[in-house]
Amino acid sequence: MENKRLGAVPPMGWNSWNTFTWDINERLIRDVADKFFTEGYKEAGYEYIVIDDCWSLKDRDEEGNLVADSTKFPSGMKALADYIHLKGLKFGMYSCNGTHTCAGYPGSFEHEFQDAKLFAEYGIDLLKYDNCYKPKQMSGELLYKRMSLALKNSGRDILFSACNWGEDGVYQWIRESGAHMFRSTEDIHDNWDSIKNIATSQLDKECYTGSYCHNDMDMLVVGMYGGSNDSNIGSKIGGCTDNEYKTHFSLWSIMGSPLMIGCDIRNANQVTKDILMNPDIIAINQDIECRGAYRIEPSWWNTEGIFILVKALADGNLAIGFFNLTDGDRELAIKFWDTGLSYASGMSLSLYDCWEHKELGVFKERYAPVVKAHDCVLVRAKLVR
Repeated sequence: MENKRLGAVPPMGWNSWNTFTWDINERLIRDVADKFFTEGYKEAGYEYIVIDDCWSLKDRDEEGNLVADSTKFPSGMKALADYIHLKGLKFGMYSCNGTHTCAGYPGSFEHEFQDAKLFAEYGIDLLKYDNCYKPKQMSGELLYKRMSLALKNSGRDILFSACNWGEDGVYQWIRESGAHMFRSTEDIHDNWDSIKNIATSQLDKECYTGSYCHNDMDMLVVGMYGGSNDSNIGSKIGGCTDNEYKTHFSLWSIMGSPLMIGCDIRNANQVTKDILMNPDIIAINQDIECRGAYRIEPSWWNTEGIFILVKALADGNLAIGFFNLTDGDRELAIKFWDTGLSYASGMSLSLYDCWEHKELGVFKERYAPVVKAHDCVLVRAKLVR
């Protein structure tokens, strides 16, 4: 590998599945690449444009190679990769460790080295590797190690995005497999319950994320507003509120998940763009040390649905997120003692609000914001005397 920094921080990009599912084509992907450049997503840190399932024909060719669907992608995958690279972006594709992909297209089982070579020839920079139609007697751990080995010997630097949904005891072996990120959860849906359930399922998994192997809580649904070709992903009641999307983005950022956009960025409104390109929140996610966020209970009573997450940053600051997943406004109080900062130290915390983009002042011993229902407050805390 030439790029020794590949996967050092959580990858950022866009994936076609949440909004477009099977309805993908060359024009769409080129348009997204153009928007990355003109709308500021690239400048904000997003770099991967990933085609998910349904890009190939239903059968391999006579040599056993995957074949891109020429109706959807008439110029071919190499030309599409070249177009994306000319924009200064990176190109990602999809396969599966089973005999077939989740949508019934050819998977990479027993074709791992052949497919890795083909992907390298296309010029891809990321492979999302799903977990459907895996033979039941086969070890998922072995299959992910097999594709990791194939990619690392393909002749090209390819970020490996393992997607096994938290199955097979993945936390115990995924870092050793060579994967740069790993899906640890069920598929996300564009509704509040899905966001809430996924986030809370990972609150005790902070030790399983870090540089070069990031806990992937699935793609972002920010800005979808219920818009998806698949009714199981979208929501019949219009997706989430803007505050819920803000909380979603805050949770994924402070918890160190890769930030893979799932909405149609060609039609994103200003609120969506402000959430997805908030530099203060992205900086927390992209902190070079990639520490997991630890949880602090905000009080000693009635804590269900409310919690505080603290992430140690490389410059000595702390990112502190106050999350209220309940249906009513709540005061969430953090005692600085619980972060390791004692009153006897003579130190206080100077707080900066990462959503309001303003200084809040210097606080001793505790800070207790009132957080609206389904909302959050995310601050950057600097130690001062």
